[in-house]
Amino acid sequence: MPVETVSRAFACFLALAVPAMGADAGAAVPGNSPRLFGEGVISGPADDRAPAFSPDGDTVYFGRGNASRYSILVSHRKDGRWTTPEIAPFSGQWRDLEPAMAPDGSYLIFASNRPSGAAAQPLDGHYGGKVAAAKGGNLWRVDRAGNGWNEPRRLPDRINSGDAVFSPSITAQGTLYFMRPDGEGGHFHLFRAALRDGEYQPPTPAGLTAGGPGEVDAAVAPDESFIVFSSSTPAHPTQSRLCIAFGAGGHWNTPVDLGDEVNEEGSNTEARLGADHRSLYFSTSTVEPARYPSTREETARALARMLVRDNGSDNIWSVSLAPWLDAHAR
Repeated sequence: MPVETVSRAFACFLALAVPAMGADAGAAVPGNSPRLFGEGVISGPADDRAPAFSPDGDTVYFGRGNASRYSILVSHRKDGRWTTPEIAPFSGQWRDLEPAMAPDGSYLIFASNRPSGAAAQPLDGHYGGKVAAAKGGNLWRVDRAGNGWNEPRRLPDRINSGDAVFSPSITAQGTLYFMRPDGEGGHFHLFRAALRDGEYQPPTPAGLTAGGPGEVDAAVAPDESFIVFSSSTPAHPTQSRLCIAFGAGGHWNTPVDLGDEVNEEGSNTEARLGADHRSLYFSTSTVEPARYPSTREETARALARMLVRDNGSDNIWSVSLAPWLDAHAR
């Protein structure tokens, strides 16, 4: 999701377990608090977002950047620890972000401001009623080649119909979810494009809007049985809330807010699924509230945290989706 798009879209309705509860009841799942992912290695002082895992879970590609620069990095898990991230072979020249791995690991799609055709300048973006210089986005695909990657290639104009196409997610059948501005006000909405005989079909709205201004950052199960995305709610009109919806074939039931234990005070965006497809990864800029008076020891610990996290930058957190998936299966 572009850094500039913090305030989000539509009303998510809590309909899990207690249907009579209101849309913003924010039901927590006790003991299922998010955990920081790769503290000091993956999640550090910069903005870290959108982890895309290999099928075995031992390699992760993710975006790291700030208000000016963004690249895709790669890290490997060895002896239970993540290696120091390096710039991915296909990144480092342009503003690349939001990688999404195909479920079989054969290719990866990401957003980038890199120019296409004969163009030489980075792509500007138009969203939120403003021009974002050099912060546009089109979706690009890079195919696995042995232990490496081929050169990225831009997806067709049917997908890249504008200069603000972001946040890909891929199903096992190759169906692509993504977001782009649409309609009055230029709010972001999610779209779905089925892949048939190697060609993307015309994108259609994902069908998750329920009267609000938009929705962003889809993470879709490989079998398309559920989707996690970010949205605002009536009680949190300026906060991005993580929501889940169940369905089949791109038809979705009423979305469910993941509750206050998952949705922290800051933004909650860039949903991704882990390699087990039951773990949710997302980014938030939440900082721990200060309590005064503090002891010198508490202040020292807080200052140390700021060198890694808890400083207003986005970090990656993970949480189990088992409570929602298991409840739906019953």
